[in-house]
Amino acid sequence: LAPGNRHQGVIAFAKPVEYADLTDVLIAADEKGKVPFLVLLDGIEDVHNMGAIIRTAECAGVDAVLLPKRRPAPINETVGKTAAGAVEYMPLVQIGNIAQTLKQLKKRGFWVIGADMDGETDYFHSSLTDPVVLVIGSEGRGISHLVKETCDVLVQIPMFGHVNSLNASVAAALLMYEVVRQRQAGE
Repeated sequence: LAPGNRHQGVIAFAKPVEYADLTDVLIAADEKGKVPFLVLLDGIEDVHNMGAIIRTAECAGVDAVLLPKRRPAPINETVGKTAAGAVEYMPLVQIGNIAQTLKQLKKRGFWVIGADMDGETDYFHSSLTDPVVLVIGSEGRGISHLVKETCDVLVQIPMFGHVNSLNASVAAALLMYEVVRQRQAGE
């Protein structure tokens, strides 16, 4: 059943990931009395990055990870393994048009924060205590042009070494935990 895979003598069959409904996710956050926090992945293609981002999102208390229906990394066994089980707990929401979804969320009071190497401000100088959608772009191209224009703020992570960017999952983790830090500081 698992030729060529390291299986340690155990195999399990699981149903495919069931996608959540965005409205249900927002209702659940409201019922908990919490300020909503969403992460939108714009073009993440590497399954290891996808799994790591989902895992960090679950650990950071994100309400849902939004995935475009077109061209995301597949939610497969590698994502599941890298996420260390977080795909079973983190609501994943498939969305159609990213820019339209962000505009709808803005109408609901969300701030759209895009991670971009050329962002106008450092991420730790941005207010992240309101309802927020954190947009993480693809590994090579970053956030797409139209999505970038839809963001309220583009934030950057300061770089002091010779390499000019971080892995997408590492950048996402830093930004998610800045949201956590700011919200805990405001309690």
